[in-house]
Amino acid sequence: MSISLLVIYTLTAFTISVLFFPVLIKLLQQWNLFDKPGDHKIHQDFTPSMGGICIILGVIFTLLISFNLQEWIGQKYFFVAMAIMFITGLRDDILALDPVRKLIGQVLPIVILVVFGNVYLTSFYGTLDAVIFPTWLGWLITIFTIIILTNAYNLIDGLDGLAGTIGLIVLLFYGCWFFLAGYPYFSILAFAFCGSILAFLIFNWQPSKIFMGDTGALAIGLLLSYLSIHFININYNLLENHPARFEASIGTAVCVLIIPIFDTLRVIILRLRRFESPFHADRNHLHHQFLNLGFTHSKATLFLGGLNICFVILAWILRNNSDKLILPVAIAICLVINQILKVAQRKYGDDRGKSSIS
Repeated sequence: MSISLLVIYTLTAFTISVLFFPVLIKLLQQWNLFDKPGDHKIHQDFTPSMGGICIILGVIFTLLISFNLQEWIGQKYFFVAMAIMFITGLRDDILALDPVRKLIGQVLPIVILVVFGNVYLTSFYGTLDAVIFPTWLGWLITIFTIIILTNAYNLIDGLDGLAGTIGLIVLLFYGCWFFLAGYPYFSILAFAFCGSILAFLIFNWQPSKIFMGDTGALAIGLLLSYLSIHFININYNLLENHPARFEASIGTAVCVLIIPIFDTLRVIILRLRRFESPFHADRNHLHHQFLNLGFTHSKATLFLGGLNICFVILAWILRNNSDKLILPVAIAICLVINQILKVAQRKYGDDRGKSSIS
């Protein structure tokens, strides 16, 4: 597998998606399929959703020319799981599901991926004692992890360009890493989605013409979980002198996925402290906090994307250190960021109050 082929596959996915997006937007407008404003949502206009349809179309066309039949068969459980997750998201975009039913709809594809596809975590990977999980425990931990990561990615899809930008950053990292580690098919998968997501961002950047919707967010969230688990397992078993190896498998994955993980854990803790359901929708996400500080959608997206890149760089700088260092450092930085946001919002609120009085 050459770099030039990866570029061609990325451009193929980009071209297919960018050609289909105007068609999809026009059809959704004619069919009056809009994401309505209100409640906890930020947008003020009726905007077409289900942008994930064109993202998946671009990827499918690319994989048809890059994967042979044997590779499709080898990844069959992943593709089945993706198809079911895509349909679940499509159903939710057209006829909204309540949180419990939506969660149930996610369990089936995840179970297929974990149990039949043998994609699961097997130990603590050096973070704690060298304990090997029984298979059933590895399944349960992995199913829970994928549910959290998939929904964490879905939850950041509340700002023009944000989900696409974070997805692009994460997939670029995994695409490059799997290429260097000698796993070209995972690399092709990551870069194909990069091309489609890049096309999506053209139409999703502020002011957005279409949203990703659960159609795209759930499918991409599942993909990120799938690649993260493979990264952890493969990286942990690489030879110590391999140039692509990170000493901290879990800590590196956490740094790469830091924005959805940090955002989700933060809002869950806030909701539990207020004795509210973790499924309760509100405006306490990170992107809401930046909007409250006067950021535009574009500036907030670029700031959070830049923050994610900084954590990836941090993981690279500390690549020879274990999870016992990287995880505490990542947690400490997130706590500092959270405190800075609190102080900044308090000061911004005071300044606005003084301005309105004068």
